[in-house]
Amino acid sequence: MAQEFKPLIAIGPRVRKSPFFEATKRHGVKSFTIYNHMYMPTGYSTPQDEYRSLVNDVTIWDVSCERQIEITGPDAARFMQYLTPRNLSKCRVGRCLYVVLCGEDGGIINDAVLLRLAENHFWLSPGDGDVLLWAQGVAIGCGMQVEIEEPDVSPLQLQGPKSPDVAKALFGDWALDLAYYELRETQLGDIPVVLARTGWSGEIGYEIYLRDAQRGDELWELVMAAGKPLNIAPITPSMIRTVEGGIFSYASDITRADNPYTVGLDRLVDLDQEADFIGKAALKRIQKEGVKRRLVGVEIGGEPFDAGNQHFWSVYAGDAAVGHVTRCIFSPQLKKNIGFANVTAECAEIGCELSLDAPGGRRVAKVVPTPFVESKKKI
Repeated sequence: MAQEFKPLIAIGPRVRKSPFFEATKRHGVKSFTIYNHMYMPTGYSTPQDEYRSLVNDVTIWDVSCERQIEITGPDAARFMQYLTPRNLSKCRVGRCLYVVLCGEDGGIINDAVLLRLAENHFWLSPGDGDVLLWAQGVAIGCGMQVEIEEPDVSPLQLQGPKSPDVAKALFGDWALDLAYYELRETQLGDIPVVLARTGWSGEIGYEIYLRDAQRGDELWELVMAAGKPLNIAPITPSMIRTVEGGIFSYASDITRADNPYTVGLDRLVDLDQEADFIGKAALKRIQKEGVKRRLVGVEIGGEPFDAGNQHFWSVYAGDAAVGHVTRCIFSPQLKKNIGFANVTAECAEIGCELSLDAPGGRRVAKVVPTPFVESKKKI
C-alpha cells in the first residue's frame, strides 16, 4: 500500500515572513503556503474544526500576505480609475470597494479590495500575483503624477459572529457602527492601524491593518486576549465557507484567461462612464459578442468529500469535455458537495446536468444558483 503523501515546506530567508509569523508558530500553526512572496498559514487544526470556530465564535487570521499597494500623488484618483472598470466616482474617503483589475484584452489581472484613505491616497489589497509590479509598469507611460509603492501595512482578519464583541472590546462602541465596507484610521493603544469592515469569510468580520510591522506580535496578543472570553481561535482562510458564500479565489476560480463577464462580475464593470480605463474597448466587444465560458455553481453527487480538489477536475456534458471544477468542498450547512466549475456557455444554465472526474471515479453534477449560503454582512 502506497504511503500517504505529506508535503512539507522549507522555511528560509528567501521568502518573507509576516509580522505575525512568530505568533502563529506559538499558537500552533501546522502548515504554510507561499502567497504574494510571503509565508501564509494554511492550517492550525482540521478544516472542519476551523470552519466551526468561524461560523460559531470568532477567529483571528494572519493575512499579511495581502500585500498592500499604495497609490498617492496629485493624479492618484484618476490613475486608480484607470486601473479598474468599476466606476469609482462615488467612492468617498473612508470607503472600501471590491474591484477587478483588467488587462488590455479584458482579462482579469487580479481582484482586490480598494481602500480610500484620502482624496488622493488609496490602498489596493489584491489576491496572489505581482500587482505592484503591474501597477508600477502601467504608471511609467500613462503621463500621470503618481507614486506607487508597498507600504508598511499588514492585515489581520477578525471574523465570525462574535467578532463585533471583540472589536468593541478593542476599539469601543464605534466599531459596532462601522458600516459594511467602511474603514477608519485609528490606534489600538499607541499601535497605528486601520479598521475596516471587510473580510474573506462569508461571516461578519473586520480587517485590522497594522501600520508598523514591529508591533505585530503585540497586536496579535491584544486581539487574542480580547477574544479569549468568546472562545477566539486562530484559523486560516476557510475554503469551506468561501465556497458556500460564493466568494472567489484568484488563480483558482478567477484566472488571467477570464474576464468579468465570464465569472459573473458584470456589476464591477461600467462601460458608460466617461473615464477611460484599461481594457474598456475589449470589454465593450466582449459584452456585445457574449462570452464563450461561464463560472457556475454546481452540486456534486456521491459521498461527502473529505478535502477539496488538488487539481482542476474535468467536467463533461455527456461524453464531451466542457470545462473543469475550480474548487469544491462538502458543505456542513447544506450536507452536500458543492463547488464552482468553469464550463462552456451552453452548459451554464441552471439545472444543466453534468458529470465530472473525481478521485474514485465519475460523479454526477448539476448547475445551481450561487451563493450557496448567503454571506452575513449586518451586525
